Amino acid sequence: SHIRHAWDPTKSVAQNLAEMGLAEDPNKALPIPKKKLLGMEVESDRQGQGKKIVRKPYVVNEMEYEASLPEKKSNTLSRDLIDYVRYMIQNHGENYKEMARDEKNYYQDTPKQIKRKINVYKNFYPEEYKDFISSLKQEKMDVQ
Repeated sequence: SHIRHAWDPTKSVAQNLAEMGLAEDPNKALPIPKKKLLGMEVESDRQGQGKKIVRKPYVVNEMEYEASLPEKKSNTLSRDLIDYVRYMIQNHGENYKEMARDEKNYYQDTPKQIKRKINVYKNFYPEEYKDFISSLKQEKMDVQ
């Protein structure tokens, strides 16, 4: 978005990028030094490189600032997966083979896949899982 706002449609791509302080060709911006070939030294071509004037340095500064911000982590599970796991635990407890045969197992998950989903739920929401298990135990005690 920063580049889009600073873009001048009357200029070429190379001119626009040069004004912003960005490289048009990364191979020219960071050239790989040539090595000696069989005793002969190969000279790199330095004629086309002069001091370039950056007229829009704020574009690079804004992009560097944006890149330095910490990444926002979104550690959440889908509501469908949470409901699925809670339903399976509520109706079948720890019996994964029975869960695999359940009619709500729409994706035909194997017992190992269901166990893995339950473990993912346990890792993402440990407090919620403990509360859910304790509420199930309370319901069983109230029924008996």
